[in-house]
Amino acid sequence: MAELTPEQLAVFGPPNLAYLATINEDGSPHLSPLWADTRDGMIVLNTADGRVKVENVRRDPRVSVAIHDKEHPHPPIAVVGTVVDITTEGAAEHMQELALRYDGKAWTPVEGQVRLLLVIRPDHVLGWT
Repeated sequence: MAELTPEQLAVFGPPNLAYLATINEDGSPHLSPLWADTRDGMIVLNTADGRVKVENVRRDPRVSVAIHDKEHPHPPIAVVGTVVDITTEGAAEHMQELALRYDGKAWTPVEGQVRLLLVIRPDHVLGWT
C-alpha cells in the first residue's frame, strides 16, 4: 500500500472533485467525477448501486483516481489503487455528510436507491509529492 501524505489527503474533499477511472467489460476506460473523502489513508467514494462504475469494480477492482486542488491545480494527484471494500454500511450517512460539505445543504435520498461506499487502497501515487 502506498501512503498519501497529509497534504495529499487534504485535497480529497470540498471543493475538489475526484475522477474515478474503471475498466469496462470490453477493456475500455470508464471515467466518473465524484465527491471524495478519505479514511485511515484510504480513498472513500460514494455512489449508487447499479451504476456502471460499480459493476466495473465488482468485476475488476483495479482503478485510478485523479484529483487536484482547485486553488492550485498543478500538479494533480493520481492514484492507482484497488477497491478493497464495497459496502452499504454508513453509505447513506456518508452521502449526507458529503452533501453538506460540498453543497452546504442536505442530501435528498432517492426512493429505491441503494448507496454504496467504495473504499480504495492506494497502491501507487503519481504526480504531486
